Amino acid sequence: MNVFVTGATGVFGRGAVVSLAESGHHVRGVARTPEKAAWLREHGVEPVTVDLFDPGAVKDAVAGSDTVLHLATSIPPLKKFRSTNAWETNNRLRTVTTRLLVDAALDHGVGTLVAESITFCYPDRDAEWIDESVPFVDEEWLHAVIDLEREVTRFTEHGGRGIALRFGFFYGPEARSIDELLGIARRGIAPFLGAPDAYLSSIHTDDASSAVIASLAPTVRAGAYNVCDEPVTRRGAADAFAAAFGIKRLRLAPRVVQRVATRKSGDALLRSQRVSSAKFRAAANWQPAFADVTVGFADVARRREERGA
Repeated sequence: MNVFVTGATGVFGRGAVVSLAESGHHVRGVARTPEKAAWLREHGVEPVTVDLFDPGAVKDAVAGSDTVLHLATSIPPLKKFRSTNAWETNNRLRTVTTRLLVDAALDHGVGTLVAESITFCYPDRDAEWIDESVPFVDEEWLHAVIDLEREVTRFTEHGGRGIALRFGFFYGPEARSIDELLGIARRGIAPFLGAPDAYLSSIHTDDASSAVIASLAPTVRAGAYNVCDEPVTRRGAADAFAAAFGIKRLRLAPRVVQRVATRKSGDALLRSQRVSSAKFRAAANWQPAFADVTVGFADVARRREERGA
């Protein structure tokens, strides 16, 4: 199988391309620097230099592919989350680049296109489970995600198999978010926003990588799929984080402070989202290696310690 991958050197894109290459597939991955290109070569992946906002360049890059994996993002640091400008590139990757990839994939007869989506677009459902039938909320800052999924649907409507993987909160040993969360936690404050009993749905980056591979199974039909481990409450997540990194019990920030911190993203980061990935687990015969953040954070802390982080 010939696979073209955007986000090939991202925190979970790396795991996906390595697994594909080791399985004997011809993998071509986008690399933005010589260092990242060298890393891809070392792992059996052909690096590709391409402007993901250039229609002609994207069309040429996709040529000859059987499958396209769109995993590219540009998430700003936590301290810039409230800045609209900080999200511009990430939004363009979800809107412009997804459209160009779909156009190119349709032109070249690509069979499967998988795109990275998120679960944060769901409404607050307290302790109720959220499956893929629950509609997204309509908020301006989430429109880029909605546009991405609309393009994936367009690909399916024109004869391809379009799959949107809705991931929860990413965490992993190389994820920048861990350093940001630790910076907050070391001040005694829980780095997870929301009420203590509000649910957080998450996914270890290793499990995100394996989910991308699993999504290519022929049993996974076109459509949207939630991909999360077992959701826990914000209090549970804070306690698991503190235990993993040897920090004293953390206090959750007052609700009014949390609302000020997230005012440009509405209540999305405060919502209780108990997301079910039962549909994907059944279709792909997939299970996360890390059942929830209790074991996941412990793994992250151990691996960071081993490499001296």
